[in-house]
Amino acid sequence: MYNEEKENLINELRNQGIKDEMVLDAIKNVPRELFVPEALRHQAYNNVALPIGKGQTISQPYTVAIMTEALKIRKGMKILEVGTGSGYQAALLSYLGAKVFTIERDFDLYSKARIRLEELHYDVICLFGDGTIGWSEFSPYDGIIVTAAAPSIPKAFKDQLAVGGRLVIPVGTRSTQVMHILTKLDYNKFSIEKISAFQFVPLVGLNGWKEE
Repeated sequence: MYNEEKENLINELRNQGIKDEMVLDAIKNVPRELFVPEALRHQAYNNVALPIGKGQTISQPYTVAIMTEALKIRKGMKILEVGTGSGYQAALLSYLGAKVFTIERDFDLYSKARIRLEELHYDVICLFGDGTIGWSEFSPYDGIIVTAAAPSIPKAFKDQLAVGGRLVIPVGTRSTQVMHILTKLDYNKFSIEKISAFQFVPLVGLNGWKEE
């Protein structure tokens, strides 16, 4: 099921510049249709973001691919995800062999994602809470991926990143952002790459946007 749609999506992602075959394999094999509302499953392999309720979305596959590729996942890496949403990004990271820790601030989304990930046998540790403060208990992380838009980069993320680790986070206004890819070179020293332009839901919390 969905085989033709999956192949079309993979070809589209390749044409958009995604080169990491392991990332493409993960997108092909993690069942995105199970992470979207049932009424939208026919659109699961379209290269678009889809609503998942509570004003949140499951990101466009291209966006997911470019962020995952930027992390340069290797088996056994410890990854923190901020913004669990439906659990799809966490499932991809787990499929790639990462040890995944994920935080979600909406209890309903958190509960559904945790159950979904368990039922599908993805090894992901979930936390209900404010993702903008990170999860210091299990730091430092080899990678941190933030799936919502921040007004600036919270210091907690930089502090909780291991030397050599990569932080992938969209930063900008509520309406449009630039993807920031930071590599921690040393204590408090980072290199940075930027990719324009993306559109995410806002990162809300102590070190993010405030509730409207």
